Parts: sequence; C-alpha cells; structure tokens
Amino acid sequence: MGKIHQNTLKDLEFPRVLECVSGHCITDLGREAVSKITPIFTEALLLPELYRTKEFTASFHNENRIPNHGFEAISKELHLLEIERSVLEIGGFRRILTVTETTKEVLLFFKKNALFYQYLQAYALQVQYTAQISEAIHKIIDKYGQIRDDASPALQQLRKALLHIKGQINASFGRALSQYAQADYLDEIRESIMENRRVLAVKAMHRKKVKGAVLGQSKTGSIVYIEPQETLSYVNELSHLLYEEDEEIKRILKGLTEQVRPFSPLLRQYQEYLVQVDVWHAKAKFAIEVDGTLPIVSKERRLFLKHAFHPLLLLSNKKQRKKTVPQTIELHPQNRIVVISGPNAGGKSITLKTVGLLQLMFQSGLLVPADPFSEFCLFDRILSDIGDNQSIENHLSTYSYRLKQMQQFLKKCNDRTLFLIDEFGTGSDPELGGALAETFLEVFYEREAFGIITTHYTNLKLLANELPFAQNANMQFDSKSLEPLYQLHLGEAGSSFTFEVAQKNGIPYSLINKAKKKIERGKVRFDKTIANLQKERSELRKTAQSLKNEEQKTREETKQLEETNVRIQQKLESYQELYDTHQKWIALGKKIDSLAAVFLNNKKKKDLMDELFKMVLQENAKRKKMTATQQKAKKVNTQQIEKEVARKVAGIRKRKQKEKEEAAKLPPKPKVVLKIGDRVRMIDGHAIGTIDSIEKQKAIVNYGMFTADVSLSQLEKV
Repeated sequence: MGKIHQNTLKDLEFPRVLECVSGHCITDLGREAVSKITPIFTEALLLPELYRTKEFTASFHNENRIPNHGFEAISKELHLLEIERSVLEIGGFRRILTVTETTKEVLLFFKKNALFYQYLQAYALQVQYTAQISEAIHKIIDKYGQIRDDASPALQQLRKALLHIKGQINASFGRALSQYAQADYLDEIRESIMENRRVLAVKAMHRKKVKGAVLGQSKTGSIVYIEPQETLSYVNELSHLLYEEDEEIKRILKGLTEQVRPFSPLLRQYQEYLVQVDVWHAKAKFAIEVDGTLPIVSKERRLFLKHAFHPLLLLSNKKQRKKTVPQTIELHPQNRIVVISGPNAGGKSITLKTVGLLQLMFQSGLLVPADPFSEFCLFDRILSDIGDNQSIENHLSTYSYRLKQMQQFLKKCNDRTLFLIDEFGTGSDPELGGALAETFLEVFYEREAFGIITTHYTNLKLLANELPFAQNANMQFDSKSLEPLYQLHLGEAGSSFTFEVAQKNGIPYSLINKAKKKIERGKVRFDKTIANLQKERSELRKTAQSLKNEEQKTREETKQLEETNVRIQQKLESYQELYDTHQKWIALGKKIDSLAAVFLNNKKKKDLMDELFKMVLQENAKRKKMTATQQKAKKVNTQQIEKEVARKVAGIRKRKQKEKEEAAKLPPKPKVVLKIGDRVRMIDGHAIGTIDSIEKQKAIVNYGMFTADVSLSQLEKV
C-alpha cells in the first residue's frame, strides 16, 4: 500500500487545494471530511470515486439536478443513543428526522435516475433505508416541531383540560376587568402582563379595594399590578396541569428514544452518506471553478499532462484577470526523467508543482484542470524536495536537510515512484554538490523511477542528454526583453541567462566581463551556445507560426474564390437558360403574329388551325419525353418544393402575426397634431412628403413628382 508524506503534501500545496474544495461544502461535517482527504492507491477504489465526482459535476449542467442534501449534524444525538436510559430532546428528534428524510430523498432521486448517475446509484445501494424511524417520530412530533396532542391518550386528556382551564381564567379575568373598570379603579391601560400572567392595572389609591395577588407596580408607583382573586384558583390548577403535561411529554420522549435507539447504527450510516454527498458536491463545484476534467486513466506507466494548469495559480490569475499559460509534459518508460533548466522566475518550480499537485488531485478523486485527453497512472509514492527546507529545530542547514531527504529517496524510490526535486544539487560547493546530485540521478534512473527535477547545473543537463530514457527541457525566455514566457519546451536544455539578467538589472558591463574571466571559458561558451540556440529556436517558432497562419489564410481565400466561382457559374447557366427561353417565346410570338395577320386578310379558319397544330407538333417534338418514373420523381419533387414553400410561408405568417400581437400590446403612440409644412408618410408606406394644405380631416401631401389627397388618420409625422 502506498503512502505520501505530509511534507510532500505541504510542498505541493495540496492542503490549500483541499481548503478551496471545502469552501464549497454546505455542512461543517463535510468541510471536516474534505480536510481529511488523502490519495488513493488502488484503481478499484479510485476509478469509482472519479466517476462519481464526474457525474456530480455533470448534474450542474442539466435540468436533472441532484436534490439539496443539507442537514444539521446528529453526532450529539448518536452519542446519547449509545448511553443507556438517556432521553433525546424534541430538537434532537427534529434533526434526526431531517437526516432521515433527506437521505430518503437523495436515495430515491438516484434510484429514479440510475441511468444518468450509475456510479452514484451504485454507492447509494450500500445504504439500507427504513421508514420506521421517520414514521415513529411523525406520530409524536408535528410539522411545527411540537408534541402532537394525540401522542398519548393521557396527553390528549391533559391538553383538553388545559384548554378548558385557560378558558375559565380568561372568563374570570374578563369579569373582574369589567367590574373594576366600571368602578373606575383601573388606569387607562386597564391591564398588562407580569410573569407571563394577565394582571389588572389598578390605580395605587384603589389597591386595597381590589382583591387579589399583587405582582408588581410601575416605576412611578402610580399603578399596581394585581392578579384578581377570581382567577387565582384557576391559575393554581393550570400550574398543576402544566406540570402533569411536562411529565407526560418526558415519558413520551423517553418511549420514542427507546424506539429509535436500535436504529443508531443506521442513523450513523445516513449521516456519513450525506457527508459523502457533500464531499462530492464540493469536489464538483471546485471542478467547475477550475475547469476540471476527467483524464484518461492509463493502464500502463504513462503520465501525459496536456494543456495543464496549476489550479491555485489559475484561480489567482482569474481574480486578477491575468492569463495563465498551460503546460504540456509527458513521462513514460522511454522518457522517465525530465530535467528542466532555465533562468530564475521563469516558471520551473510552478511546472514541477503542477505535475505533482495534479497527480495528487487525480489520486484523491478530484477532476484536474487539464485537457480531457491527458493521461494519468497511479503511483505508490510521490517524493518531493521543494524550496528552502532549512531545519531550525534539528539545527540542520539546507544542504544537510536535503541530504537527509535524498537518503529517504534512496530507501523508497522504485519503479512505482514519482519524485520531484527543485533546484537539485544546490546548497553546497557547485562542483562537489553537482557531482553528488549526478550520482543520485543515476541511481533514480537505474531504479526506473519517474521524476522531474529543476537545476542550473551543467553536468546534470549533460547527463540528461546522455541517458537514453531521460530528457532535457527548458522554460522559454525572451532573449531580447529578458522576460519569462512561462512555456515549457521539451528536448533541449535552457540557459540560465545569468549575465544577461545581471546586465538588464543594471550591473555594470565591466563587472560582468570581469566575472566571465573568473570562470572557465568553456562554461561561458556552453551557456552562451545554449542561449543562442534558444534564441534561434524562438525565432524559428515565430516564423513557423507566421507561415502556418499565412497558409491557413491562403486556404480560406482559395476556398472562398472557389465558392464564388461556382456561384457565378450557376448564375451564368441560369441566365443562359432564361435567355434561351425568352428567345423561344419571342420566336413563337412572331409566328403567331404572322398567322394572325394572314387570318385577318383571308379569314380561313382551317388554314389557321392547320398551321397552329403544326406548330404544336413541332414544339412537342423538341421536348424530351419523360418516363413514368421521371414523371413520378418530378411530381414528388414538385410536391416537396410546394410543401417547403408552404412551410416557409406559414412561418413568415406566424412571425408577422406574433409581431402584430406584440405591437398591439405596446401602448399606443401619442397622437401628434399635424399641421401645414410637416413632413409625413402613410402609416403602411415608405414615401415621405410635405403637407401643402389641410381641409376636413384630409391633407394634400406633396411628394415632389405628384400630390395625393390622404386622410389625416392614415398619416404619421416623420
């Protein structure tokens, strides 16, 4: 069974991701459960969890939404149920009822929609629901959270007696109020409430004339609050009945507790299920927030991140409306280790963390912000050494700490390990530290582990170039502006641009030149060669992109020209056919005109009919005779065209009718009084004219070339 150390989770900022996920939970228990999420190391457990998260995410994009799963925790009630002879309060039963009925609603939803939520339904089948709990509670507690009158025969009798005695109290108090009000013993307010009891507001001078119990007086002492003697006996009886009611309710709740107690394990299962639903809900919400997708789960040892984003960087840049550059990187048995080099602040560490964090997210059942055609496999261990890890508690320097880390790496590293090391070999003498780092890298390579390291050491870049199943990579850097491009390029080592960056930051050239002389000339030339290669590759990439854009543009223009040529050809053919048809009709017209002239002179009908019949035979001879199949096809085609035309006409009519109805709903335009000289047009027309004169609700409108006599009601002012 695999295991990932807490330091690795912290290095890769996995707790921060869980914090973002927990922010989408709607219950405290859900937030607590998310904070405890750990990576899964078996495919049988991981795949269903990924598919459940995917199904929950899909539910937000359709109308078939998963019902609300919110509830109040019943952990306290579950603890009490485990204690013999304990009794739950009404509030506890209400919370239990909420958990029970919410579980029922969610389970029923997944059962009805099992076709859409196969994995969520498969998990739901593990929960055994029973209606006995909710039925028992409903018999005792009503929908307002109060004990029902018919919860027991004794309580029903007590409630009736209480209702009767309260009526007696109100009646006796009303008689006393009327009596003393007529005697003018009461203040203007007449009555008040003291200690939740009705009292008479008696003027202080008449306090001895009113029989009853004094319960208080006003601040000024002018009013004394007295409960009349007539109600005192009833109030005492009321207190006795209330005590009996309270005792009966305790007895009922005790009995209900004993009914529910055997279902304590089932209630715990309900709560755990709803907490799990809340966790899926939070995972799905986070997936939507970072555009998370379900990648391909590779059966082989292959890790292919295509257009992958660091989720925390993505969220941060979204808030600041900044662009985030995606990364693409691949690890497989023939390319097990990638050595990333390049200048500081170029994105090496972020790229390394992106790979590690997305792997942790994937193995924790979270969707990852990457192209859905990305591929992930499972690792038993993920080892990391990132950042300045100086151990103050153990008095270890950064290098000592990193050597301790390497010792752990050497113990645990195998072909099911993903290792991530930032600034490999730093912390000691460059020559000696680089040599030791090179040795470590050879060991990791021999054990067939997958890994990504970042470094500035030349010897590690050379080693990655020599090893057949390792690869160099670099972070793109604009050699002119000396600004990082945050893009990973595989296949070549990167220059650190040490002297170039120093020069950009104002270091005098004389000092830079002096520094160059202090190191081996070969190293300077090697770094400069890498820098030149990066510059040339960047220019080639820009040229290639420009040529690609030009090629695409040329293709589109060629396609447009071809389409234009086809349209012109079709129009020419249509015009030629139309011209030929017109010429034919002109020739026929001339023949008929000639026959008409002859008939006008000789009046011979037989000769005219013979000539016309001959013309018809000649025209029919020119026509191609269609077979029955062709005639049928033509008929069908004609019918289809007629149907299509009818459909379009119906659509136009429907649209115009709708526009007319909408126009009718609009408030009528305010009527404008037209006068001579106004520019107007007819309501249904387009031509604009000027009013020359108005007489008897009619106007003479001058349109320039002509004038028209138009009713004023048909005109609108322009």
